[in-house]
Amino acid sequence: MPELLQIEHIRKTFPGVIALDDVSFTVATGEIHTILGENGAGKSTLMNVLTGLYHPDSGKMCLDGTEVHFTSPRDSLACGIGMVHQHFMLVPAHSVFENILLALDKVPLLYNRKQYQQKIQKIIDTFELDLDLDTEVWKLSIGAQQWIELIKLLLRDCRLLILDEPTAVLTPQETDRLFRVLRLLQEQGKSIIFISHKMREVVEISDRVTVLKKGRSISTLDRGSFDREILAGLMIGQDKIPEWQKNLQMSENIVLDIRNLSVRNDRGLADLDQVSLQLKEGEILGIAGIAGNGQKALAEALTGLKPVTRGKIFAGEVDITHSTARSSYISGIAHIPEDRKSIGIAPDLDVADNLIMKSYKNPLFRRGFFQNRGAIRRNAEDKVSRFAIKTGPDGSPVRYLSGGNIQKVIIARELSENPRVLVALYPTRGLDIGSAEYIHKVIVEGAGRGMSTILIAEDLDELLKLSDRIAVMFRGRIIGYADPRRTTREEIGLMMSGERQDQAS
Repeated sequence: MPELLQIEHIRKTFPGVIALDDVSFTVATGEIHTILGENGAGKSTLMNVLTGLYHPDSGKMCLDGTEVHFTSPRDSLACGIGMVHQHFMLVPAHSVFENILLALDKVPLLYNRKQYQQKIQKIIDTFELDLDLDTEVWKLSIGAQQWIELIKLLLRDCRLLILDEPTAVLTPQETDRLFRVLRLLQEQGKSIIFISHKMREVVEISDRVTVLKKGRSISTLDRGSFDREILAGLMIGQDKIPEWQKNLQMSENIVLDIRNLSVRNDRGLADLDQVSLQLKEGEILGIAGIAGNGQKALAEALTGLKPVTRGKIFAGEVDITHSTARSSYISGIAHIPEDRKSIGIAPDLDVADNLIMKSYKNPLFRRGFFQNRGAIRRNAEDKVSRFAIKTGPDGSPVRYLSGGNIQKVIIARELSENPRVLVALYPTRGLDIGSAEYIHKVIVEGAGRGMSTILIAEDLDELLKLSDRIAVMFRGRIIGYADPRRTTREEIGLMMSGERQDQAS
């Protein structure tokens, strides 16, 4: 196959950081090429170079053998390179048609609506997508919203499509459908750069895989010469993947009893509707569901961040239904939030200060009215060592850390209080295999000490591996339970889409 894209010896630095250091690879016409690497390996920086957000310090980039220089995303789009980001760029109150139209260049003031609708509908029909052009975006599933982003790029006639973690919030059935569409695009001669941490998917969809490590491209492998173990070994290198063993013993003591819980959102609609569940001591209770089906509202209600409309929450014998995040019991419930960067940390403070955000009033960290900086520093040194956090220079803002290390800072802070309950919302989202396994180890070891966990995750393999039970949420309700030892990903996927209901606690 002829080469569409050639990347040669790309280097990109920021003050004090080498983000990319001699990255080289090619993408052929009609190829699905995966970029794989740990957090901090340089994947995001590389994609920002490809889409014109960053200009490389050295190296060159060629399309069809001609060197190109991008100064903005407009330049890369003009050359046929488009990207579907993890966070979609859509206007929720507008219709599907309006969102697509907004993304197009040179639409005349007096445009022919029927002509544009026919052009968009042709793409929808070609790929058998389930989209109504007149539906408002906020009414659509995450999977349907992703189709809109893809259509926007196809209407611009992009030849190279970059998909960043496209399956992160999809059911197994939606993922299969996406892969069918990608193969159709491949048959049409489109090239695709695929970014994912899910090894099962990488092995299934990729023609070639390029592995990045510490800003360098260390290997490119063809289909047939890689499997999950080979790719994991290249990513991790000499680093050891944390090992853990699940504790199969579980107490019958109920630590959380949630009864008919309802929560309404800012628009007065039900985020949670009559949810009831019990959490046992030392249990890991998985919550499965497509994003936006009430999981976030459940986590926020349990941690005092969202008011409860109806129902009760009991911690043992204590009614904590209307407690706030400042109350003593709620503050003892550890919380790993969905958005680690905007909620989980104070981005401009350093690691040491972020680690005491829940305990800064502790006499250990104070001298009268002033902070005890020595104690705070020693606490940070201890936590950094225990939780294997890779930090930057002393005093540098925590936002400069990779996603995996930011997540470790949050976990170190939350678990340092020895909580009875951990509410973990997508704790491994976007993390590499090493960081994800470390977080699994922390959760499982906590269960062995009696800590109970509500694990809300989008990766069904993760839920099946860690959970003692799995509750499935759909439209704000728990529609059934699954036993991880006796169920499949596909069965849970059907429950997540509301097509099947089980009730086996």
